[in-house]
Amino acid sequence: MFPAKSFSGKKVAVFGLARSGISCATALNLGDAEVFAWDDSDPAVEKAKAEGLSITNLHNVDFKTLDALVLSPGVPLTHPAPHWTVIKAQQAGIEIIGDTEIFARELNAAGSKLVAITGTNGKSTTTALTGHVLKSAGLDVDVGGNIGLAVFNLREPAPGRIYVLELSSFQIDLMPSLKPDVGILTNITADHLDRHGTIENYAAVKARMFDQMKDNDLALISVDDEFSAAIAAHVEQHHFAMPVSVKQDLIHGFSAPEGVLHHRYQGELFAEIDLRAMPALKGHHNWQNACMAYGSAIAMGVSREQIEAAMQSFPGLAHRMQQIGQAGNVAFINDSKATNADAAEKALGSFENIYWIAGGIAKAGGIEPLESFFPRIKRAYLIGAAAPDFAKTLEGKVDFVISETLDHAVAQAAHDAEGDAPVVLFSPACASFDQYKNFEVRGDAFVSEVAKLPGIHMIQGDAP
Repeated sequence: MFPAKSFSGKKVAVFGLARSGISCATALNLGDAEVFAWDDSDPAVEKAKAEGLSITNLHNVDFKTLDALVLSPGVPLTHPAPHWTVIKAQQAGIEIIGDTEIFARELNAAGSKLVAITGTNGKSTTTALTGHVLKSAGLDVDVGGNIGLAVFNLREPAPGRIYVLELSSFQIDLMPSLKPDVGILTNITADHLDRHGTIENYAAVKARMFDQMKDNDLALISVDDEFSAAIAAHVEQHHFAMPVSVKQDLIHGFSAPEGVLHHRYQGELFAEIDLRAMPALKGHHNWQNACMAYGSAIAMGVSREQIEAAMQSFPGLAHRMQQIGQAGNVAFINDSKATNADAAEKALGSFENIYWIAGGIAKAGGIEPLESFFPRIKRAYLIGAAAPDFAKTLEGKVDFVISETLDHAVAQAAHDAEGDAPVVLFSPACASFDQYKNFEVRGDAFVSEVAKLPGIHMIQGDAP
């Protein structure tokens, strides 16, 4: 924790006392701001008190006496209706910002650098991979934001230090000073429309990433979806931008449609990296993540050789197509984060010869959208509440067994896969709540069961 000096002597309301709210309020206090912290949730208030924060009921505060409202990113700013604190702040004419906005001001004052990453999908892996590559090259790097540590739990900004931050649309909406040295947009698909109203509004918020960038900054933008491509075309008119694609081989930009990353500038090939053998970078979505991380690293002065070596050693994010173990020729993949069919599709499309563990609480449509991937599956092991419905979908198309529980599924899949050089893929295509608290607990349970197997070599550490 470090002081937020940019608000020294000012009066600041902080609404929303979850992880980022508590750390931001504490940082403001350390920076000699007068903080009025509040949450409508009694447990959140009690937790903040236990953390040593002074609590003030904002219902009773005249917002005209304040300088700013710091709003938790989870609190509605516009849709479906502005939160009551937002209305009070607007009526008082004070700025409405988030903790990442205060952090951005601290970065600017210190002379630190910022790699900011947003998008509907892929931003967490891109953030982690970028941080890994930069750290592997010996640069002074912190990674956080919407992934991992809240920004005020990172190290205090210092000259030349690089911060790699994942930013959600909610955070960007509260971050008017956002000006990254490298700004990344991975993709845009319909998401969070309850908070933004329309996909056009959602895309417009994502596009703000690039509004204040200068000619010596770098924008890396996917051109593989309609909304991102439109943003890229606009940004290229005003700033230095490099398009990214895994659908086409670009003559200018970074692309990897066949799994070989090409770096071209106006038709000239500068570098290429074969991503296909990278253990944690399987599939087109990860090839896009790699292109984004490569562009960021090049902008920060890292060589192609250093980037390639770092990508080879990247362990992947926990529970996201993460190889956790190997038994003979059999690889064990933890993709517990795949809580719906769309997420599981990426994993099923990245491997052949799959022994697939799936099930839990099914989302609308079940696994019917995955039928084109069924030929890749040698056998399925069905668990949880969705098992009977999944069995009906697979009947006559994929060999399956109803395992009921994860421990039985792991043991059966490991036995069946022996000597077949396949993958045992845990990509549930379901929510976890029938048997596990969340996907992290579910993924940890998978790791624990795999660690018990005879002859297993754990790649991502032992069982938790």
